[in-house]
Amino acid sequence: MRTLYPPVESLLNHSFPVGDGHVLHVEECGRLDGIPALFLHGGPGAGCTPMHRRFFDPDRYRVILPDQRGAGGSTPHAGLEANTTPDLIADLERIREALEIERWLVFGGSWGSTLALAYAQAHPERVTGLILRGIFLCREQDIRWFYQDGASHVFPDYWEDYLEPIPEHERDDLVAAYHRRLNGQDEIARLNAARAWSVWEGRCATLRPEPAVVDYFANAHHALSIARIENHYFSHDSFLERPLLEGMESLADIPGHIVHGRYDMVCPIDQAFALKERWPAAGLEVIDDAGHAASEPGIVDALVRATDRFADDWQRRSGGGA
Repeated sequence: MRTLYPPVESLLNHSFPVGDGHVLHVEECGRLDGIPALFLHGGPGAGCTPMHRRFFDPDRYRVILPDQRGAGGSTPHAGLEANTTPDLIADLERIREALEIERWLVFGGSWGSTLALAYAQAHPERVTGLILRGIFLCREQDIRWFYQDGASHVFPDYWEDYLEPIPEHERDDLVAAYHRRLNGQDEIARLNAARAWSVWEGRCATLRPEPAVVDYFANAHHALSIARIENHYFSHDSFLERPLLEGMESLADIPGHIVHGRYDMVCPIDQAFALKERWPAAGLEVIDDAGHAASEPGIVDALVRATDRFADDWQRRSGGGA
């Protein structure tokens, strides 16, 4: 079974002003003359971590890791102004052009898979391939499953803690109830709601309990951006111009590989099968002993094999060079 590549430091760190008061933090790692790859983090609002660099062979890849608007090292932290999917897609094009990259492999999990698909549909000529994990189509039914009625039946004990900040008379629309608190003037209520929202996700993300994952989601800095930005997007149909499945014809000739945990309770696996049905060119790998998190061993194995396979194919096509 494959594991992550050894820890690697970033080669370059960029600050990209993208307008509307937003400045993006962007890392590069690997080889500056390597195979261009774009890593898209989840959430939205989660930000990149050092682990994310390690899905790629640093001797073959040039990996670009942007923190999306309001996330990670980007500023303003947890900012919602001018923070929409079209804004994020435009930011990726600004980064690509500034770094003088013609085309790149796009790698994303969870919300990162959503943004990867939306970006690829908007700019298919800029995408050499897609590696996607934990497919999240952002349909109404997908939001309802995790935040209103669905996963609650699998994790009733964790669900009680998610419900705790919301009075009973507001629980018929939990996304809206959380929106009021995450955007209210009461700072203590805002932080308590952010932590409850974020910890619910962290607890449900893995097949087996992983305290390190929960601790990351419970961290006040991370929880605030994750909860506020996720809720902002999910309150506005994720700012998608059309359902992702309706745009798949534009990706018909783009190679792709989908990795999904069978017991994913955050983004149930039916979403991966629905995507595969509309995208025959993609492979689908179901990991039988995994949930949602990228850190689970079976998912790590599948993703590292996928990036290695893409690099092998790239080098064959290019005559052996990076």
